[in-house]
Amino acid sequence: MFEFLNFELHNPWFLLLFLLFIPLLYKDFKKKETKAVTVPSVSGMQENTNIRIVMTLLMLSKYFILSALIIAMARPRTFTISEDRDETKGIDIMLSVDVSLSMLARDLEPDRLTALQDIARRFIAKRSNDRLGLVIYSGEAFTKVPITSDHQVIIDEISDIRTLELEQGTAIGEGLSVAVSHLKDSKAKSKIIILMTDGVNTIQNAMDPQVAAELAKSNDIKVYSIGIGTNGYALMPTHQDIFGDLVFTETQVHIDEATLRDIAETTGGKYFRATSNESLEEVYNEINLLEKSDIATSRLYDYQEYFRYFLWIALGILLLDAALRWWMFKFIN
Repeated sequence: MFEFLNFELHNPWFLLLFLLFIPLLYKDFKKKETKAVTVPSVSGMQENTNIRIVMTLLMLSKYFILSALIIAMARPRTFTISEDRDETKGIDIMLSVDVSLSMLARDLEPDRLTALQDIARRFIAKRSNDRLGLVIYSGEAFTKVPITSDHQVIIDEISDIRTLELEQGTAIGEGLSVAVSHLKDSKAKSKIIILMTDGVNTIQNAMDPQVAAELAKSNDIKVYSIGIGTNGYALMPTHQDIFGDLVFTETQVHIDEATLRDIAETTGGKYFRATSNESLEEVYNEINLLEKSDIATSRLYDYQEYFRYFLWIALGILLLDAALRWWMFKFIN
């Protein structure tokens, strides 16, 4: 099968029949060379331009007819490709990312947020059969990307995450509940949230993290929670100077591990602590192994066949050939 872009020949070997043209052309050429005897009764015919054109067309018609038939047998066609996915067998994953100012702390290289972005992109690349979405939160939560199978959109939006986009603070319950709202009606085999934070819940009038965890549990959503940050002290951005540049200060890391662990246990998930780039990548690799998708994507081909057009062309030329020969017969007689 010959294929180029969205065009193919289903039976390309039939094109070898064009080799039959070689003896035919040789025969016609030799026939033209050996016509040495002039018949007096048709001498006027030879001077008639219309007759010469008709004779040439009659000689070429068999090549046109054979060419159309050969191409028809080769079956030229175009095709479009679509994917058939049974979403009920896949996994829907919402990433809920803390974007508070402390995510710029430099205990991961070059900082927590950049390390997270790099590793999350690699994780997404491994989940080719799953749908993903993205929520960011700090003092409030915001949906960046609803659940989708367009992974490039997720990768682009993760790359574009910035701190200071939202009201400052850390509302873990808000980040979790917004992610739950996108998964609760999903028909997927498995629904999970990867909840990432580097701090403690500081917004008192927001959704309580434990309430959000119960909401996830009631909707059969599993939460994998990740505490990001080293044990001990780290260079944290604390404020901006008069030029608008961030000022970093050595500050002790505080992560509400008890809350993150409770959320994971309530929903049947797991809590992880990532204290370096390597350990954060190991966390994502473990989640990738824990959540295996059963979905199988099959490719569907929709073909547009063109061989009929060439059969009609061959028939048309054949009828024209017959008409011209009848006219020639009538003219000579």
